[in-house]
Amino acid sequence: YIVTGEVELIDSDGNRFPEEKRMALCRCGASTEKPFCDGTHSKIGFKAAEKAVPESKE
Repeated sequence: YIVTGEVELIDSDGNRFPEEKRMALCRCGASTEKPFCDGTHSKIGFKAAEKAVPESKE
């Protein structure tokens, strides 16, 4: 995921990450820089859904 804007990122242990205007977050689970993307997805052939959240059925 590419996250933009003023977002405070806190992990499950309560650690806060420095605020950045743009962050790439890992979706494949294989990054050595979690929670950030390090490009490993391209090396392991990770295929993600086109959209993270399904469209509303309304």
